[in-house]
Amino acid sequence: MQQEINGILAVDKPSGMSSAGLTAKIKRLLGVKKAGHTGTLDPFATGVMLLCLGKATKLARFFLHGIKTYEGVIHLGIETDTHDLTGLITATDNTDSISEDAVFSVFEKFKGTIRQVPPVFSALKHEGVPLYKLARMGKPVQKPARTVHIYDSEILEISLPDIRFRVTCSGGTYIRTLSYDVGKALGCGGHLKILRRTRNSGFNIKETVSLSEIEKIAELEDSDIRKGLSDYLVPMAEALKFMPEYRVEENVAKNILNGISICSEDLNEMTEPGHRMAINDFEAEKTAEEYIKVVNTSGDLLAVLSREKNQNNYKFCCVFPK
Repeated sequence: MQQEINGILAVDKPSGMSSAGLTAKIKRLLGVKKAGHTGTLDPFATGVMLLCLGKATKLARFFLHGIKTYEGVIHLGIETDTHDLTGLITATDNTDSISEDAVFSVFEKFKGTIRQVPPVFSALKHEGVPLYKLARMGKPVQKPARTVHIYDSEILEISLPDIRFRVTCSGGTYIRTLSYDVGKALGCGGHLKILRRTRNSGFNIKETVSLSEIEKIAELEDSDIRKGLSDYLVPMAEALKFMPEYRVEENVAKNILNGISICSEDLNEMTEPGHRMAINDFEAEKTAEEYIKVVNTSGDLLAVLSREKNQNNYKFCCVFPK
C-alpha cells in the first residue's frame, strides 16, 4: 500500500549502492508514491544523502547546490581512470620523496575559488548520455573546467602514501578530482581511496538514519510506518533551515494557495522572519536574496517564493495545498 509520507530523510548511504539504487529501494520499502535524492554520491562512498519523499520532491532543487563536508583518504602514487579506487590503474610513481611539509603546502593551494575539470567517469551528461556510460564504451568526453569553491580543508592525518583529510565545499565539487589534482601537484599522482559525506545542506551525519533501520521500520504495519519514521522524517519547512521564514494568517494563506501574487507589501504584514540556521554566511546571504518559505500558523509549509528580478513582487516556485 502506497503511503502519503511527505518530508526529508537524511540517510547514511552504505557503500556499494548507487544513489538511484538506494532511492528506489527506500521508495519500495516505505511504499511511498514519490521519492528522489538531491544529488548523487558515488557508489563506493558513504554518508549523508538527502531523500525527498512525497510532496517534498518539489524541494529537491533547493538542496542540489548546498554546501557539503566530506572526510576521505587520498592514496598517493597511483592514478586511476576514475580518479578513485574503483578504476583501472593508469600510472604509478614512488612517494618516498614526498614530505609532510609538501603535502600541507599543496593543500593550501586548493582553498577558495578554484577551477576543476570534471572526471570523464561522472553523472554529467553529453547529448543526453551520462559521461560514465560513454567512458565505459571507450568514448570518453572531457567537459570543460568549471568553478567551484573550497570553503575549508584540513589534513587530519598523514601516513604516506595515505592522506586523511576533511573538506567543506560548494555543490558540484568533485572530491575525486581534488584528490587527482593534489596527487598531480605533488608530482606522484594519486586517487581517492575513501570518501564519507558528513554534512549536506545543513544536515549532519548524526541526523541520519541507516538503511537497516529503515528496513526494520518497513516491517511494521502500514499504520505504524509514519510513527516509526517520526524520529527521522524532517517536515518540509524545517528542512529548508537555510531560508528566511514568514508565518501568515489564514486569509493570506488562502491567497497563496489560490495562486494570488504576493508583493513585498504583503510580506511586511507578515510576522518577522523566524529562526533559521544558516549553513554559513555566504549561503545564508545568497538564499535570503533569492528565496523565502511561507508557513501557516501551524508551521506547515505553504509555498516557496522567489523575488522577481528588479521588481517588487514575488513569484511562486512551488505551492503545497493540503
